[in-house]
Amino acid sequence: MTQGALDGVRVVDLSRVLAGPLCTQMLADHGADVIKVEPPAGDETRLFGPPFDAEGDAAYFAAVNRGKRALSLDLSKPEGRAVVETLLAGADVLVENFLPGTMEKWGLGYDVLAKRHPRLVYCSISGFGPDGPLGGLPGYDAVLQAMCGLMSVNGSEESGTMRLGIPMVDHLTGYVAMSGILMALVARQRTGRGQRVEATLFDTGLSLLVPQASNWFYSGRAPRLLGSAHPNICPYDKFKAGGGEIFLGVANDGQFRRLCECIGRDDLAADARFRTNPSRLENRAALRVELEQAFAAREADSLCRDLMRAGVPAGPVNTVPQAFAQPHAAHRGMLVEDGGYRGVGAPVKFSASRARAAKRPPRFGEHAEAILAEAGYRADQVAELRRIGALHDRPKRA
Repeated sequence: MTQGALDGVRVVDLSRVLAGPLCTQMLADHGADVIKVEPPAGDETRLFGPPFDAEGDAAYFAAVNRGKRALSLDLSKPEGRAVVETLLAGADVLVENFLPGTMEKWGLGYDVLAKRHPRLVYCSISGFGPDGPLGGLPGYDAVLQAMCGLMSVNGSEESGTMRLGIPMVDHLTGYVAMSGILMALVARQRTGRGQRVEATLFDTGLSLLVPQASNWFYSGRAPRLLGSAHPNICPYDKFKAGGGEIFLGVANDGQFRRLCECIGRDDLAADARFRTNPSRLENRAALRVELEQAFAAREADSLCRDLMRAGVPAGPVNTVPQAFAQPHAAHRGMLVEDGGYRGVGAPVKFSASRARAAKRPPRFGEHAEAILAEAGYRADQVAELRRIGALHDRPKRA
């Protein structure tokens, strides 16, 4: 397995921060040649720290930019835009996440580029899309969590609504964009033409409301805060155990009976209050008391091991270091290292293709000479781009 699934695919990446860079990092992990074009100040995430690496780049940048080649262009200058046009001549995919209208202002909008590069797959990522009541407005993960109802179902009655502890909307938007790009590449094999792919944080945020939105559609009742509990399944929640907390994922009556047998409480499975999922939902508070009394005498990790062996989904509530210390994380290759770089491994595995998820992220402007030489620029032309400020080797900071 020496080749990546996307070997031979070239991507020009004009995106910054999270959704776009995560999308293109996943493409790079599987062999795509991703050329990251940064603005003169650099991708903002290079400064999203501490922590910083030895070269001064934030760990946040490293999380979503490995495996790419980088140069910095000032796209407000026609000479900078001309370089992008040259790069697109040999590219399969363009990814951008500017405010809608920005690429059009620069003469790089989809309608223009589709005529010059008919096989190009053009992916736009934005907060709300280019039109409609919110069209063209900026979008940020936490704001979209609030607007799309995600915060309203995250948290408990005691805590109130809460932002998810990870940028879930940005993250999934990156996956939506990647899926759209791959589908467009497949369609191009049939039609010979590229097309525009659009991914928005707004659409993605609403799509995450499973099963909450469907519950509301059918019941007419707005979802309420349940903490870690599930609105439709019980016991599917976090519980106290000896020395820590565990999460139970009991999805059917058979699993509930096995849970009761494993903890020596067959009486709970026979209790009319707990015999079926609807009855357990109605009596979830009483069931919690009974289960936590039984769990108190059992050490959390060993309890989870016993439950899993009995066919009852359960896991300890781990910290991030504990999560990566799990032997199975190493077995699945989910911690990758390259010199001083450490990152999360590629979640997609292939039987006949190899992921290259351990390649470190690029330094600012690191590959400018090689990229431009490949595109046909002579040394004197590269020097002229630097002289007029269209090409940058160091971040231009205020």
